[in-house]
Amino acid sequence: MFQKILIANRGEIACRIIKTARRLGVATVAVYSEADAEARHVRLADEAVLIGPAPARDSYLAINNLLAAARQTGAQAIHPGSGFLSENAEFAEACAAAGLAFVGPSPESIRAMGSKSAAKTLLERAGIPLTPGYHGERQEPDFLREQAERIGYPVLVKASAGGGGKGMRVVERAEDFDAALASCRREARSAFGDERVLLEKYLTRSRHIEIQIFGDRHGQLVYLFERDCSVQRRHQKVLEEAPAPGMTPERRAAMGQAALAAARAVGYCNAGTVEFIVSPDGAFYFMEMNTRLQVEHPITEMITGLDLVEWQLRVAAGEPLPLSQKQIEMHGHALEARIYAEDPAKGFLPSTGTLVHLAPPEETLHVRVDTGVEQGDEIGPFYDPMIAKLIVWDANRELALARMLQALAQYRIVGVANNVDFLSRLVASTAFARAELDTGLIERERDSLFATDAPIPREVFLVAALATLLREEARAGAEAARHSDPLSPWHRRDGWRLNSSAERRLLFRAGELEKAVRVRYAEDGYALEFDGQESWVRGELGPDASLRVDLGGLRSNAAVVVAGERRYVFLQGRSWPLARIDPLYHGGEGGGSEGGLLAPMPGNVIALLVEAGATVKKGAPLLILEAMKMEHTLTAPADGTVKSFHFAVGDPVSDGAELIEFEPASA
Repeated sequence: MFQKILIANRGEIACRIIKTARRLGVATVAVYSEADAEARHVRLADEAVLIGPAPARDSYLAINNLLAAARQTGAQAIHPGSGFLSENAEFAEACAAAGLAFVGPSPESIRAMGSKSAAKTLLERAGIPLTPGYHGERQEPDFLREQAERIGYPVLVKASAGGGGKGMRVVERAEDFDAALASCRREARSAFGDERVLLEKYLTRSRHIEIQIFGDRHGQLVYLFERDCSVQRRHQKVLEEAPAPGMTPERRAAMGQAALAAARAVGYCNAGTVEFIVSPDGAFYFMEMNTRLQVEHPITEMITGLDLVEWQLRVAAGEPLPLSQKQIEMHGHALEARIYAEDPAKGFLPSTGTLVHLAPPEETLHVRVDTGVEQGDEIGPFYDPMIAKLIVWDANRELALARMLQALAQYRIVGVANNVDFLSRLVASTAFARAELDTGLIERERDSLFATDAPIPREVFLVAALATLLREEARAGAEAARHSDPLSPWHRRDGWRLNSSAERRLLFRAGELEKAVRVRYAEDGYALEFDGQESWVRGELGPDASLRVDLGGLRSNAAVVVAGERRYVFLQGRSWPLARIDPLYHGGEGGGSEGGLLAPMPGNVIALLVEAGATVKKGAPLLILEAMKMEHTLTAPADGTVKSFHFAVGDPVSDGAELIEFEPASA
């Protein structure tokens, strides 16, 4: 086994690798960009080396900088993690040339599977079924358009060197093909440095099932069952589970053998994943092979009891696989939910900012949290916006679903938009509970999954008011304790008045709605009136913004996080942002720029889609912004005129910058 390894990655996966290395007694070296100087993976590692400025091309993708860090620290091996250079054959070759073990497959295997087009050609010869499509070398737009017509719409345009849902577009109609191809190529060129694409028939109501494989240098190959990754947004996985619901032993064996055949075709060694598209009739087709450890590997670990990072290190050190195929067993059911800094209501637009409050559920034998951030850390614009992976396990799928819902209800995040409430609705949805899974589930269930304009429960306002009152009491008590006369009645916050009781109003705002809670102080609690209905309320503050609440005899656990004038209320598995209105405060929350379209996050302008002065209809695409490795198209908010653009193609923009001067027709 190695004595010291360098981890050529960041965030959650770097922290995950450090955890196993520490258990094995292997020292770790983290690398970091200037943006990650205070990151969690840097704090956890035994050593850390600065490798460049924030842009990934100058740091995490800079091979020479990584090799220099390994030489400087005396590392014997490099673990590439997932993403960045994990599937880069040149990096694997450079490690070997520098005398470093690469914790992954050979450069030849990476190269063979690195081009999805070349991989499909290779596996077609091996007799593995492929999705109908085009995966050749010709890339002229006219020719690709002809191939799309031959395949038949809808078609999937996919980056040949891609992964992680980047550089992928579903095209429903011939007239949309050219724009989708151009967008796909831009994103692929930015993310992978390669704009080549392939085309596939887009199979409706299909499932995305992948097989975890492992090989060693001694010729042994095994598969560690399957994962169902069908639930996706923007062609990126968001909720995975193992084993796949409805999988028969016969189909599992057939898919496992097909995955091993793909691995043998390239002489595969170390961890890898063979991904299949499965049609409603059960037929499966090879989609791609990922020559690295997948983000969703923890659910395989949960059902097998194995540590796949340990296996990776042992195999890279020349050891044989710890178990044979017959020795690998599967127990129970596991789910993984990806917690992202993103806004589901805005097309899953990534969010940036400081994690003002971050309270994950407690880790147990049933609940695991893999994360690269802690409270107070920053989610910036340079890298993937993942906050954590929430993994649960139980004896069967029904129990695992209950575990996941409970864990999501305990997850509290303030400071960035996030998808926790969305994931709760997704896991609780009828379609997911019944395992009616396919890659179109989220879009098909849109009406029930996305936030609606349903009224905020009255209990939310009562809990917000109760937390305000209890915090006032706590502050008064602390002040009294520091005072020369702690028993002075001036320190009391019990509403006492001579021959009467005090009343006050607490005002809260939710969006455009303002609501008042009337407070009467009682001997052991408060009488709170909301919308004409009075409730007797009491409670007790706990650690980490938690709150034990008694609403007229109904007791529950809640949390209220204060961030400026904001009150984030967490109650019964959901969260609501409110604003506390102080009548003595004359400031307020800033609004948008009148007559302008603002950048929703930091990024770079990569395309202007209309001319200045153009008259456009509502919804017309105006500008494309690239941020967090993805493209985001800004559209016209109404019929009107594009008066001017404030930035040119290639210009960087900050969050909230006015991009376009727009005049609505109604003006």
